[in-house]
Amino acid sequence: MRPTPSIKDFTAEEDLLGFFGPGSVTWRVHSDPAFSVGGIRALLLQALHPIAMDGVHQFSTGFTTDPWARLTRTAEYVATLTYGTRRDALRVVRRVRGLHRDKSAVEGTTGRRYNVDDADLLLWVHNCEVDSLLSTARRAGVPLTDADADRYVEEQVTAAVLIGAEEDDVPRTVAELEAYFDGVRARLAVTPAARAASRFILLPPMPGWVQLLTPARPAWSTLASLGAATLPRWARQLYGLPGFGLTDAAATAGLRAFRQTALAVPVRVRESPIVRAARVRVAAAEPISAC
Repeated sequence: MRPTPSIKDFTAEEDLLGFFGPGSVTWRVHSDPAFSVGGIRALLLQALHPIAMDGVHQFSTGFTTDPWARLTRTAEYVATLTYGTRRDALRVVRRVRGLHRDKSAVEGTTGRRYNVDDADLLLWVHNCEVDSLLSTARRAGVPLTDADADRYVEEQVTAAVLIGAEEDDVPRTVAELEAYFDGVRARLAVTPAARAASRFILLPPMPGWVQLLTPARPAWSTLASLGAATLPRWARQLYGLPGFGLTDAAATAGLRAFRQTALAVPVRVRESPIVRAARVRVAAAEPISAC
């Protein structure tokens, strides 16, 4: 596994722009309201890999004891990697790689001994995220050409390599991404750990006052339902969810309606602080680029 790059490897301008920058497809996909649905879809898809899911079950104690904190940390990691400076991105990458280091176990259903940072497991998590975020964005109506989609997959190779995947194994086009899932499907299953994780994702525990006094429960239910409905048909069938063609059409219609409703909210409200800060930072750096 290659070491994490050093900030000394980049210029000051590259640091300010981050690893992707405002002209990237990554910024377009990750700033769209469909991103939240894609994130839930990714979690459900990731849980279908027995080894990767066992790693979460064995070592991510926060998944059951403090699930909201864990989900928040995951969202912050993706946001920092996408919109932060390279210095900030490398800081969170090193933290996550440190958490993965020296953790190993044996998965009961397969008998495989694994390390949490095995390259194939990191690749699985990465590919689930890329496929989910891209798929939901396109189905939600984000204007992306086929060339844009391939460019997004290519851009995300950077994210995979930073976290420890082998660069030669990472898909660079939509076709390569599809081929990866075709090749791995036979090894996927709904283990007890995956079943428990999916129940948490679809119906997470919430304090009584939150359920009674806020719209958190119905809001999450909408996102979770869309995340599950937009899974590939084979994944829905593994979970025992409806797998008919009508589900795909209904899910796409629901996703588009959700996106249009979200886009009606003012940008200053729906965009996260880290996205707004990135836009301000990059705008301030433009005069430097022009020199």
